[in-house]
Amino acid sequence: MPLIEILGLVAGTITSITFLPQVIKVWQTKSAKDLSLMMLLLLMLGVVLWLTYGLLIMNPAIIYTNSMVLAMSLILLYFKLRFK
Repeated sequence: MPLIEILGLVAGTITSITFLPQVIKVWQTKSAKDLSLMMLLLLMLGVVLWLTYGLLIMNPAIIYTNSMVLAMSLILLYFKLRFK
């Protein structure tokens, strides 16, 4: 695997795990009142577009990163709707 691809995957991993503390906090407190629904929806739209782009050009780092961010965003959206 080329070094540049490893760099992209490491960067994607770090970017993706930035959502983890928020997911854990919302899950523990059972409160998502301070999360903006509009921010989550816009984030998910952007991530879906990036994921589509990554799939079209077959870039593993873009696909991996945006898949992880989309998963975390979907969890946060679920919590936002469940813990109003």
